[in-house]
Amino acid sequence: MAETRPAAARPPRVTWRKLTLLPAVLVVLLLVTWLWFRQADLDAISRNALSGGQVAKALRQHVELTVISTFFVLVIAIPLGVLLTRPAFRRAGPVAMAFANTGQATPAIGLLSLLVIWLGTGRTAALVGIIAYAVLPVLSNTIAGLKANDPTLLEAARGIGMSPAGVLTRVELPLAVPLILAGVRTALVLNVGTATLATFGGGGGLGVLITTGITNQRMPVLVLGSILTVALALLVDWLASLAEVLLRPRGLEAGA
Repeated sequence: MAETRPAAARPPRVTWRKLTLLPAVLVVLLLVTWLWFRQADLDAISRNALSGGQVAKALRQHVELTVISTFFVLVIAIPLGVLLTRPAFRRAGPVAMAFANTGQATPAIGLLSLLVIWLGTGRTAALVGIIAYAVLPVLSNTIAGLKANDPTLLEAARGIGMSPAGVLTRVELPLAVPLILAGVRTALVLNVGTATLATFGGGGGLGVLITTGITNQRMPVLVLGSILTVALALLVDWLASLAEVLLRPRGLEAGA
């Protein structure tokens, strides 16, 4: 009688090291920063820039700018990427990609300045600039992911009677998820960095602390704004990396 071997245990999607390493580093970084600020000799200008909830307000504004801009990037880029891979709209792909490339090729501060002239100061101009700057990676990865699908799999899906919408939602998009999520991860980190420039258009954010520290030559204010921006970018990248692992279809994992 033939022996049956137990199936090899599937490695966990998320290891404890991946879950805890970066958050631990960020906690240490923020703790060291806090301890440094406790013993730092702050003058009146620095205390005024950091008191009255200014730091919490700037951090909240920065998170809001990142979340709102990322939401609109996803709403714009993923459906547009799907549309541009359909036969009827495939010819429009180079034009759409040229516009997306223009948005990212333009220096962020120059783009924001033009939008402030057009839309006036405030959060709207900042959000439009951030969105325009981050559309390209999600759009290009969505198109690349859908184009990389094996045509024989799509033909097989059509052969068993799936509708075009069924093929898209049950075959094409799940197979393209890894590339799409990689583009979203890139866009998130871009949004955190670009949001620091929102202060030049009156959009707030951690850029307020950075520019205050530079213009007034107050190193503690500049250091705090910079560290919080870096910490937020690393945290967002870590969360996006977890989403990449957790949302990746099981069938695409090695050894699945």
